[in-house]
Amino acid sequence: MRATVALALLLAACGPSGAEAPAPAVTARTPTPKPAAEPTPTPAAAPERLTADAPRTTVTGNTFIAPAGWTLSVRGPTTVLTAPEGGSHVALIDVAADTADTAVAAALAAYDPALQLPLKARLVAPDLDGWTERHVFTYQTSPNTRRDLIAEARRGGQGWTVIVHDLAWEVLDKRRSETGRIVGRLLPRGQERESFAGKPARPLDPAAIAELRGFVARAREVTGVPGVAFGLLERGEVVFAGGVGVRELGKPAPVDADTRFMIASNTKQLTTLMLAKLVDAGKLAWDTPATTLLPTFALGDAETTRKVQIQHLICACTGMPRQDLEWLFETATPERAVAALATMQPTSEFGELYQYSNPMAAAAGFLGGHFQFPELELGAAYDRAMQTLVFDPLDMRATTFDPAKAKRGPLAREHARDLDGKQQLALPQLNHTVIPLRPTGGAWSTVNDLLKLVKMELAEGKLPGGATYIDKSALLARRAPQVRVDIDQSYGMGLVSADDHGVPLVHHGGMLFGFYSDVMWLPEQQVGAVILTNGDPGWLIVSAFRRKLLEQLFAGRPEAEAGLAVETQQYLEELAAERKSLTLPADPAAAAELAPRYHNAAIGQIAVTAGARTTFDFGEFAGEVGSRNYPDGTQAFVLALPGFTGAEFVVGPERTLILRDAQHEYTFTPSER
Repeated sequence: MRATVALALLLAACGPSGAEAPAPAVTARTPTPKPAAEPTPTPAAAPERLTADAPRTTVTGNTFIAPAGWTLSVRGPTTVLTAPEGGSHVALIDVAADTADTAVAAALAAYDPALQLPLKARLVAPDLDGWTERHVFTYQTSPNTRRDLIAEARRGGQGWTVIVHDLAWEVLDKRRSETGRIVGRLLPRGQERESFAGKPARPLDPAAIAELRGFVARAREVTGVPGVAFGLLERGEVVFAGGVGVRELGKPAPVDADTRFMIASNTKQLTTLMLAKLVDAGKLAWDTPATTLLPTFALGDAETTRKVQIQHLICACTGMPRQDLEWLFETATPERAVAALATMQPTSEFGELYQYSNPMAAAAGFLGGHFQFPELELGAAYDRAMQTLVFDPLDMRATTFDPAKAKRGPLAREHARDLDGKQQLALPQLNHTVIPLRPTGGAWSTVNDLLKLVKMELAEGKLPGGATYIDKSALLARRAPQVRVDIDQSYGMGLVSADDHGVPLVHHGGMLFGFYSDVMWLPEQQVGAVILTNGDPGWLIVSAFRRKLLEQLFAGRPEAEAGLAVETQQYLEELAAERKSLTLPADPAAAAELAPRYHNAAIGQIAVTAGARTTFDFGEFAGEVGSRNYPDGTQAFVLALPGFTGAEFVVGPERTLILRDAQHEYTFTPSER
């Protein structure tokens, strides 16, 4: 749920990296280096449109998965996969070269010698699945082109494979699961991915727990995150619960297992647990039409509305894309949030693609609460349903949706890096924007409370002492795959079911401004874990912790710690690259051209203050903006709030401002009021 630019999302899909010395820009005159030995030429073949996901190889025999609906073509050293929409490509180019620079130059010349884009950043990524010397080159595109170009060079054996992502934003966003399938199983020729399938798990004995505790402490130091709380569960027993660091920078209060953090999208699994209780009680079924619970429920597409069942509201499978900017910038109510769905259109077919929609997930909780307590307004009904059906029976006494209650105990504050890389407090108002949509991400909780949830999940519905909280069938239905996320993961209902290196894993992550978390369990090994963080880049700790846990359980290759160090450096270099391209304070001459007020029907008002510093006030929050000029003459103003550095307002005709996410565009017009 964290607001991010398309570039950052694509880098996450490509794999983390860190910066090195600048490489030359890509131009039509980029020379092709003379390699020591060219790959064996491959005759051009007729393009192949894939009717199903299929294993394929690059020219030199590196293996990958080609996704259904894409078209595969080969010319010389280049294997090109073209998205169903056309005009967007992922190219896999095998070249022989001495360095990453010459490999990328050769690959781009083979892909499209007419490209003329300046280099924005060059980053180094950790080794992965047999690939070494990984480098990511990001090129400067204009926001008006709504397109990204990124090239990743990987050394495998004696040669290089360069992955070129040349994708329109809307295609990248919509087909992220499919591009993830391509790169997620791209392996050097003859390489097998590490697998723990069939391996017995080692116990979480004192030595293993000490290693995990040490890892978390070192991870906090490396990333500069103020505080991390985590807990471990094995065969029904909590074997560790505690924390490292502080709740708030500059204050001594330590983080522990009773410290409240905002858990963001980990709220979704609690919401679907409430729905599962209603299913278990026979009050509704997973295939009950949504309009049965709330006749006014509607999406922007009538046909999709008719097909939506309770299970589909939170399966990320209805074709409804992310549309978060509207609730981030404009105060909503639960009723308005549900009504706004009628203005939102699906952009893929029902059940075709994984597309994550927070407003849809919010509707799931509100409809369930309304069914249980129809006399209450939607928010109050949801809150009462969650308290009576989930929090009270599981004894989750610290978990709440009430900001005032959250403050009445040990509370972690959100922190984020500013554009200069300094960790500081983030605005609480940014996170409070999700409260009107709280079933999707508005809960505060603790490690100790969430371990109670995990213990029940591992016991398949049983409470401590053996009493049945929920029938197994209703509980486990939430884990059943509804749509493929990537090559290893499928989304169920507020839960992700994964095959993590051959080990079944159930989990969900949470991302808000300055809060990053994960709740996970391995059903076969009867092991579970919770990790909560309160600063940037906490998402890196969360991901590395999951890998570190597997390393401890299955004696896996020690990749987590080294990878985290490289990823953290990459993140800081990304921030530096963004800062370098931004004028802050904003250029006074450019700011003087802004209107004093702007309006957009979906987003709301912007009040502009131009002077020594230029600020945009959105009502719910305000922040300074910097200015950015692109090579093609495009001018933009970029929000510079810690944790929310990426909202870019492009100057349009007649002093308009244009704000975009990957699949939507919002035009702000000058306003007199």
